[in-house]
Amino acid sequence: MLYHGDCLDLVPKLGLFDLIYVDPPFNTGHSHSAREGSGQRSTGSVMYQDTWGGIDGFCSMLEPRLRVLHAALNPSGSLWLHLDFRGIHEVKILTDEIFEKQNFRGEIIWVPGNGARGKKGLSVTHQTILVYSRGEEFTYNSDDPEVREPYAETSRNMHFKSVDESGRHYRERVINGKAYRYYEDHGRRMGSVWTDCPAMKANTPLNSEATGYPTQKPLKLLDRIVRLGTNPGGRVLDPMCGSGTTLRAAQKLGREWVGVDLNPFAISVAQQRLDPTPGVVTNQLDLLTE
Repeated sequence: MLYHGDCLDLVPKLGLFDLIYVDPPFNTGHSHSAREGSGQRSTGSVMYQDTWGGIDGFCSMLEPRLRVLHAALNPSGSLWLHLDFRGIHEVKILTDEIFEKQNFRGEIIWVPGNGARGKKGLSVTHQTILVYSRGEEFTYNSDDPEVREPYAETSRNMHFKSVDESGRHYRERVINGKAYRYYEDHGRRMGSVWTDCPAMKANTPLNSEATGYPTQKPLKLLDRIVRLGTNPGGRVLDPMCGSGTTLRAAQKLGREWVGVDLNPFAISVAQQRLDPTPGVVTNQLDLLTE
């Protein structure tokens, strides 16, 4: 289901979730427009204003929303909070307080692969996704074959010299007296730096995945997050769903999903990406007085 409105008001009425992915505004200090028309870039209508009067205003906007998201997680659920250099440090301190610091589970460094490279200084060419759990235990499916990566060539050549009866290369290690077998074709668990989910898949008008919505994230990125953070049938929430990439990934993977956004254009774009076309709840009073 899609809900048109503010997640601050709506999320407390939507039940509990196994995974919440949040891609909020980045505190850029300017407006963001949709791409309208063939071959054009961000020359259409303004979709949202990302101006908060500085970092304090930005954190003031996020804090109450992060609190309702914390309350909306299942005991084994996790929050994936996507930001960039403009607010990541201040927001991490804030989120440590809300979720408690011991429930910080790490961060993903996502390299979109596009953006300018500075001539006179360092360019920031990555974004950061903070991962928090609701409690001590949380779902993390690191053995899903789609979220593993090939071993480095040096490792394959040095270590995977044994071959089993089916022709698969493997290595064995003995740890504390117990033997463990690792297959080369199974790959290794993903690290925390992701460079293989290019933003251009979602941002170029030449690609069918692109919707024209500003700041759209690639489907591959959200597919990976949903696989890692949920089991089949789990509930996924994107409280600022934008173009609906999280919802599309969850739908493809057989998860239940809920999207919320203040922008009617975002709701419309998300509807078009989902099959069957979901209904939209627009009368918040009906929902809030149930």
